[in-house]
Amino acid sequence: MATDKNDKRPDPDALLADVQAQEARRRRGKLKIFFGAAAGVGKTYAMLTAGRAKAGEGVDVVVGYAEPHARPETEAILLGLDLLPHRIVEYRGTTLKEFDLDAALKRKPELILVDELAHSNAPGSRHDRRWQDIEELLQAGIDVYTTVNVQHLESLNDVVAQISGVIVRETLPDRVFEEADEIELVDLSPDELLERLAEGKVYVPDQARYALEGFFRKPNLTALRELALRKTADRVGDQVLTARREQFTRKTWPTAERVLVCVSPSRSSARVIRSAKRLAVSLHADLIAAYVETPRLRDIGAHDRNLLLRHFRLAERLGAETVTLTGPSTADEIVSYARSRNVSKIVVGKSDRPWWIDQLFRSTADVLMRRTGEIDLYVVRGIGEEAGPEVDDSAPVAEPGIDWPAYGWTTLVIMTCSAIVGLMVYGWGHDVDRSNLLMIYLVGVAFIAARYGRGPSAYASFLSVAVFDYFFVHPRLSFAVGDTQYLIAFLVMLGVALLIGTLTVRLRDQVDASRNRERRTEALYQMTQQLAGAGGTSALVDTATRHLRDVFHARVALLLPGEDGRLMLRAPSDPQIADKDSEVAVAQWVFEHRSIAGHGTDTLPSSESLYVPLMAGGQAVGVLAIQTAQTPQLLAPEQRQLLDALCNQIALAVERNRFAHEARTSQVQAETEKLRSSLLSSVSHDLRTPLAVITGASSSLLDRKPADESSRELLRIIQDESERLTRLVGNLLDITRLESGTIALNKQWQPLEEVVGSALGRMDIRLTGRAVETNIPGDLPMVAVDGVLLEQALIHLIENAIKYTPADSPIEVTARAADGQVVVEVADSGPGLEPGEERKVFEKFYRGGLSHGQRGAGLGLPICRAIIEAHGGRVWAQNRTPPLHGAVFRFTIPVDGAPPALDPSRGEPDGVTPNA
Repeated sequence: MATDKNDKRPDPDALLADVQAQEARRRRGKLKIFFGAAAGVGKTYAMLTAGRAKAGEGVDVVVGYAEPHARPETEAILLGLDLLPHRIVEYRGTTLKEFDLDAALKRKPELILVDELAHSNAPGSRHDRRWQDIEELLQAGIDVYTTVNVQHLESLNDVVAQISGVIVRETLPDRVFEEADEIELVDLSPDELLERLAEGKVYVPDQARYALEGFFRKPNLTALRELALRKTADRVGDQVLTARREQFTRKTWPTAERVLVCVSPSRSSARVIRSAKRLAVSLHADLIAAYVETPRLRDIGAHDRNLLLRHFRLAERLGAETVTLTGPSTADEIVSYARSRNVSKIVVGKSDRPWWIDQLFRSTADVLMRRTGEIDLYVVRGIGEEAGPEVDDSAPVAEPGIDWPAYGWTTLVIMTCSAIVGLMVYGWGHDVDRSNLLMIYLVGVAFIAARYGRGPSAYASFLSVAVFDYFFVHPRLSFAVGDTQYLIAFLVMLGVALLIGTLTVRLRDQVDASRNRERRTEALYQMTQQLAGAGGTSALVDTATRHLRDVFHARVALLLPGEDGRLMLRAPSDPQIADKDSEVAVAQWVFEHRSIAGHGTDTLPSSESLYVPLMAGGQAVGVLAIQTAQTPQLLAPEQRQLLDALCNQIALAVERNRFAHEARTSQVQAETEKLRSSLLSSVSHDLRTPLAVITGASSSLLDRKPADESSRELLRIIQDESERLTRLVGNLLDITRLESGTIALNKQWQPLEEVVGSALGRMDIRLTGRAVETNIPGDLPMVAVDGVLLEQALIHLIENAIKYTPADSPIEVTARAADGQVVVEVADSGPGLEPGEERKVFEKFYRGGLSHGQRGAGLGLPICRAIIEAHGGRVWAQNRTPPLHGAVFRFTIPVDGAPPALDPSRGEPDGVTPNA
């Protein structure tokens, strides 16, 4: 069959990526940001209004933190909402009110409102910024409404400073904004905002006057409004692309835009990175931040290295991929890497060197302009920035100075060469050709270049020419040259000496770089090989920690989760690393949030160690704790890449070890379950006949109406217990057949109200004296189900509600149509479920609420789950939303297709059995 050239079938890889992204979003809370151009546009008011509307819909809403700024309308809307108490922090004699993250996690509402997303937390808080608190709330599955102004976005920080003249210190990564589930623009014209400011609705009068004279000038507000509108428009564009991708209507692009930004230790590099981020966002392109470690930059000082680390952190916060390259030429390495990654645009900073230096030595931008070819080049003017919190300019750092001993040894080598030349000239006669004598100096220059590097080799080149001229060329003991031919010889000698020195230094640098790469590759290979042969957890931990100690010269520990999900230090790790509860708590946080933290990072920086999550398959399988006095060097790009590579190998080994253990456990459980099912089936069949005899005999004796009341009571007890045992045996047989898959569904189209009515009819005696409320819409679609089995599932749910609720409490049975399926609910007004029981109640033989004194085998709900899943639906349980109390059990039945049309001649459906 021919293939259609315009085949529009979805890409399987894209489908898989979409499914994985949707699954990740399903587990995570939803984030909605109320976005504005400036303070006073009404973001907080809009957020609280939306929260109040959600509360009116029955959603559990809590105000985690709201800043009303003494605005009456904002304070009024707070009335009636559930407010979370603030966390009080004393700092330098001032009492600060902060958002209480731990209280919010403990309260765990469905929706929490937290104002000021970019706020900086008080010192001593778990996180430096509030957006990190909100990230933790989202990871816990809590939906969040929050607010932020456009000037707080990291990529727009320098643009806002250029517009308003104010440098905003509180910023948040653009990644947080881009990953939000919904952005709502709260817009207000500059004239209306200035009017609100003049009326005192934004700030108190003194602050308002100051704001009008500074930030809140109309040109500033107009520009900020445009930025906010553009940012929101970009977001809408992203949503359109997402919608088209989900509907499989997008066109195939021949290639994707990719932006590469050149990073350097220069202070202007931060502006270049932000410009590249804005370009990447406008093009919907990936961003790569690359730094080239040339021989000249290999030994940069501690201050420049800190600046470089700061710029890499900025790039990572902006969502860029960071990479460190090694080579003799920055431009050559950038172009080569850009072509290997199919980069379409390169962003580089504009040189601020004097013009005459640019004439002598071409800048990186000039070289790139000639070599990029088909790649677009963007040259950005860099403006130096003040040192941020990551760089402490006041701290004393050891800058690399002149290596005086190397220059001393260089002088000694040249003097030795001169002594040899003097011996050849004056000791062996005057007939030695001067050009041959110059070779002695060239050997010395080559030796110095290989031993001491570029600077001493250049010094040796000039010194050798000067010494040879002064001592061995007429007139001696003078720098004057009597014969002009020596001038040519000196120039050639100087050029050859410099060339030999440069080539020798370059060769040495390449050897050093190759040696470093070999060391990293060997470390990775050795660990991978030994981890593959490690059997058991102890051997795995010993191999991993030993290799990491050798590579990083640090103390290392490995923490793996136990049965309860809590991390445990595994021997033979270093026991002194995580010997404090606070350190174990940091490791647990890293494990739960799958993010690096600890010493040298922005999260929990007061910790003694650096904690790195071990990730495999998108999940954390453990945490690596590493403690060294050189943590900044460990976080350098090249070392971080090696650490990540080794951690990936350890994570894969841990996951492989866990899978092997689970496979062995599953095999044992499968054999046990098979044996138990066979035993239950056999015993159940053997019990049915005697139970039927007992039930029949007791019923016959009761029909004879014995005169003795005690005899009648005993017969009733015998009959009731035999019927209970009959139901138990029936349940055992049902669960055995359902799990084995031997039951064939007899699906027929039928109205759900008939199934519910039949189930309630069979439960009529047990429901005596109890109110049952049903709410089944008349327009509910028919469902294709096995009526007998679905009725049995409903009976088990109703029996469960009867068993675990007070006798006078009502039971509600409702149904509704939603998203191509029918949702059925059985709700009660009892004590509800204990935390963690939502899943356990559907496990075989699990009995909840034993304190109620109810009898049961714990099979009703597992049978219900098996029946619903056999129909292609799902069943779950949860507590009812306050102020209601009790539990609600829900299950879904898919509505596949449509029921057959009525036969006009008979007035009934033509063929009621659907195709299975």
